[in-house]
Amino acid sequence: QVQLVEAGGGLVQAGGSLRLSCAASIRPFNFYAMGWFRQAPGKEREFVAGISWSGKMTRYADSVEGRFSLSRDDAKNTVYLQMNSLKPEDTGVYYCAAERSSYYMPTTQMREYHYWGQGTQVTVSS
Repeated sequence: QVQLVEAGGGLVQAGGSLRLSCAASIRPFNFYAMGWFRQAPGKEREFVAGISWSGKMTRYADSVEGRFSLSRDDAKNTVYLQMNSLKPEDTGVYYCAAERSSYYMPTTQMREYHYWGQGTQVTVSS
């Protein structure tokens, strides 16, 4: 059974940092691009960041470009989302997702991701 387990969420003041992690039980891990999405109360889930199966390509939503950084450690089957300069509008539930893909660039489309985690809450206070 495939599992994606997120960790690292919490409450932080505006301007602070958090690092989210996502541990995946999928094999082989390096066949999968990985993505992060978030959902704020009353809003639709939106793409935040993605990393290709190779780890060579990343892409970010405009709202987080320059503040968030996504990386992967294939030896640990884990991806990390480093979030800096957090803003209140970054508040939401953050979901990790996996897409089996050999394409060089990770997709931003939710429907392309096969597996999802349960989410971790991130709250940024002003």
